[in-house]
Amino acid sequence: MVKFRFQDLIIWQVAIQIADELFDIADELEQKKLYRFAEQLRGAGMSMSNNIAEGSGSSSKKEFVQFLNVARRSTFENANILILITKRGLITETILEKLLSQLDSLCRQITSFQKSLKQ
Repeated sequence: MVKFRFQDLIIWQVAIQIADELFDIADELEQKKLYRFAEQLRGAGMSMSNNIAEGSGSSSKKEFVQFLNVARRSTFENANILILITKRGLITETILEKLLSQLDSLCRQITSFQKSLKQ
């Protein structure tokens, strides 16, 4: 089986795992006919891993860092969406705290990886 470079990156693997959990929440939101919330959560969830993957195909480290910055910003977008849907009573505080912790960890990992590329 063909393997892309990004598949070996821990940050991509973590981003995919978080996105999978966000997709589960999006599925539940759709069942409640909250399509816009579901769509936004899926898009922001995919943006993390998509930008890591796309950036890994860059021809320069500088360009890769830019893609990682977009992926990092998507962690903040996901955090914001999750906080909002928690306020609306659509997910529990427990789920929110778990996902915020995972997003914070991913954000820190992306930042560390960016720094390693700049050296």
